[in-house]
Amino acid sequence: MAQDIAAVKRELAQLRKEIRYHNNRYYNEDNPEISDYEYDQLMLRLKALEKEYPELVTKTSPTQMVGGRAMRTAGVLVKHDVPMLSLADVFSKDEIVAFVEECRAALGAPEFVVEEKIDGLSMALRYRDGKLERAITRGDGLVQGEDVTANARVITDVVQELRDPLPYFEIRGEVYMEKAAFDRVNERQELLGLKPFANPRNCAAGTLRQLDSRITKERQLSLFVFNLQTATGRTFATHTEAYDYMHAQGIKTIHGYRVCRTADEVWAAIEAIGESRGDLPYDIDGAVVKLNNLADRDKLGATSKVPRWAIAYKYPPEEKETVIRQIELSVGRTGRITPTAVFDPIRLCGTSVERATLHNQDFIDGLDVRIGDTVRVYKSGEIIPKIKEVVREKRPEGTMPFCIGNTCPVCGAPAIRDEGTADIRCQNPNCPAQLENHLLNFVSRTAMDIKGFGEAAIHGLIEQGYLKNIADIYHLREHRDALIAGGLIGKEKNTDKLLAAIEASKGNDPAQLVTGFGIPGIGRAAARELLRTFHAIPALMKATEEEILAVRDMGEVSAKAITRFFADEENRREIADLAAQGVRMEAEETADGDDALAGKTFVITGTLPTLGRKECAALIESHGGRVTGSVSKKTDYLVAGEAAGSKLTKAQSLGIAILSEDELQHLIANAGGNDRD
Repeated sequence: MAQDIAAVKRELAQLRKEIRYHNNRYYNEDNPEISDYEYDQLMLRLKALEKEYPELVTKTSPTQMVGGRAMRTAGVLVKHDVPMLSLADVFSKDEIVAFVEECRAALGAPEFVVEEKIDGLSMALRYRDGKLERAITRGDGLVQGEDVTANARVITDVVQELRDPLPYFEIRGEVYMEKAAFDRVNERQELLGLKPFANPRNCAAGTLRQLDSRITKERQLSLFVFNLQTATGRTFATHTEAYDYMHAQGIKTIHGYRVCRTADEVWAAIEAIGESRGDLPYDIDGAVVKLNNLADRDKLGATSKVPRWAIAYKYPPEEKETVIRQIELSVGRTGRITPTAVFDPIRLCGTSVERATLHNQDFIDGLDVRIGDTVRVYKSGEIIPKIKEVVREKRPEGTMPFCIGNTCPVCGAPAIRDEGTADIRCQNPNCPAQLENHLLNFVSRTAMDIKGFGEAAIHGLIEQGYLKNIADIYHLREHRDALIAGGLIGKEKNTDKLLAAIEASKGNDPAQLVTGFGIPGIGRAAARELLRTFHAIPALMKATEEEILAVRDMGEVSAKAITRFFADEENRREIADLAAQGVRMEAEETADGDDALAGKTFVITGTLPTLGRKECAALIESHGGRVTGSVSKKTDYLVAGEAAGSKLTKAQSLGIAILSEDELQHLIANAGGNDRD
């Protein structure tokens, strides 16, 4: 039994850590990584464990606290007059019936109001003597939130002055973005070359926290009010009476709410709201059931996290039907052929969707997907479109099973399925599709980092015959005058600038060159480990699978991919050409290097006081450490400077040690000193 309890404690600790991390991503960074459904499953598991082992419930458990915390992004922090609690979530009719019956048992014959649950950001509005005094976000829900008054004043739906001024009147609503407004914002983001927002909720939350209210006004946020928090100078008996008063003041409340008396009526109202989801100009993620009588609410009260008089029903993940019009085949850098379904546009989770990957032939065969089929599409994590199933009864006559085939769709060369996998690859190493992606990888920041060498230039140089492999990049200087005359890169200044960047890249660390080779499974970190072991590319080319397997983090698949790459005659010729052009093949010996950080994995984030990120990475690697780009359970240390951002949050949630630049230097000095003693 002790062993079982220990396992339960470990699972509880992991669940709480994971939920806190996702709470922070959702409430404070407005950038969730998982869908509401996936989050709800984590929370349900935590609640189930805590119900089974109540003695293990802690005051700081996510089940006992509101998820967000107040930030100082948009303004000063303000204390809540009335807590802005979240709602308990339920997912079935049985849970709704149980809630209604519990309320009836405690109160007799109460009335319930059923409303849409808008997918947005909570905000309280305070009016003093009829005039808007302050607007506050939920923040931590209990104690304080952010002052966003300046931004609230430019939201059209926010009433600035009440027609019937009360001494004090506080209401709570949801700031959201209509789908049309969201589309306009993302169109502008694309025009400006900026990253589009993932969904309207994220956009609305980020916009409300803007420091520049002109941006808030431009993005056209909306507001629905859904609760009376408190009032002086007038009493209200019911929620709907408060709504009537708000309507008389010009305040926009949740529309289409329904007053119900029985569990069946409540469930019918929830179903009706669910059926209308697709027709609404905004996103909802559920329906709220709350007591209408305000005195009844006071009788039931609240826990530290949720009111006992209201509950939120969460609808299953949204999915819609559409018709596949085409299946496109694309060829990646390694020759892998990927099928993509192109279908009639549908709207899911706030964005228009018209494409979804079909992965490979096995996936196509498993679903029996055909051109002309009606399919159900959903968003994984509310981000990635995926095909769930084919609606067989809607299949038109004459459709044919789809086959990727054994011919490359780009160059016509043979395409063969990899043994033991579902991948079909073009066998032509000079396939134009492979070449373009291969070259883009080679010049990218994570590989040879040749600045100014973009997709358009590479495409044009391939078409004109200047680039047939990566070594040809270093022959471009021989064609300078022709390149300038043809304008493939630009005028003289831009051409010379790119040629200079290419020349400078010859001195790069050879680990960057190995990354640029595009060997399957060999990224920057693996390339660095290989060069730490073999020191030079010629030595790596001679290494056996057994020798490569001895390198840290190398597995059989990677070892086979490396030896296969260097055994290819065409690749060997390219490497010889690169060496002849003066591209560096040997790693520098570091006089002050040691193994003080051997076996430790680091991530660097933020702005350090004296070191750039590349310098910091070089310092760590010179002492045997490994630097990766993302935080995971395998990370030993996060080196954090100013404006560290989400990597710091994730590291804290995973319990990873955080180091300043000084602490890193101290770690190296102490570890190195211990090694020498």
